[in-house]
Amino acid sequence: MQLLQPPQRPARPSHPARRAFRFLAVVLALSSATVVMAQPQGFGLPAAPVENVVQLSATGSAEAQQDFLTISLSTTREGPDAQAVQAQLKAALDSALAEAKAQAQPGQLDVRTGNLALFPRYAKDGRINGWQGSAELILQGRDIPRIAATAGRVQSLVVRQVSFSLSREQSARLEADAQSQAIEKFKIKAADIARGFGFRGFALRELSINTNDNGGPRPRMVAMEAKAVGNDAAVPVEAGKATVQVVVSGSVQMR
Repeated sequence: MQLLQPPQRPARPSHPARRAFRFLAVVLALSSATVVMAQPQGFGLPAAPVENVVQLSATGSAEAQQDFLTISLSTTREGPDAQAVQAQLKAALDSALAEAKAQAQPGQLDVRTGNLALFPRYAKDGRINGWQGSAELILQGRDIPRIAATAGRVQSLVVRQVSFSLSREQSARLEADAQSQAIEKFKIKAADIARGFGFRGFALRELSINTNDNGGPRPRMVAMEAKAVGNDAAVPVEAGKATVQVVVSGSVQMR
């Protein structure tokens, strides 16, 4: 009697072979997906032409009195000994600080030291034959009479430079006013151009706003080396006016 054998299943690939097949299938799937994703919509079609677009700009400006004063006081010393020159500068600066800080008031009169330098003086043969140095004190703030009077009281230093500018608050106010003017002028100009070409209105496309502040520090060099001891008269100062300009530029689509 002959026994029937069950049908043999086809041999399954070994584990390494199965892993290789799976890796190949994944690579093929990713490659096909990459190809599909690389095709943008409308690929090969020309871009739509931009029509009825106008470039224009408008300027607004605001003017006000400069309200921030800066006075620089300084002195120079020289001599054969570096320590002696430095001690003289320190004494002059300490005296000026004591006088100025007694009048200080935050925001109205701020006091700070400036440059303090000491460097050698050379003879013709290249050797050091002495030392010279300078010290600086700066008074600044919005209380112009107080600052001018304090600078006049300081006797150990002399006035080197006076400059006026706009305070942050004044500059921000002028910029806001000038910007409002520029925006309104821009809108009026865009509407006029649209109507002139027979359109009902416009829509903004691009816009940029630039500020030109010419109210920065206006230095005025002064010489007061001959100021007599005990002369505590206020330093004569006179503020000028400053203008802040804002330019609005961009493009509009006429509709």
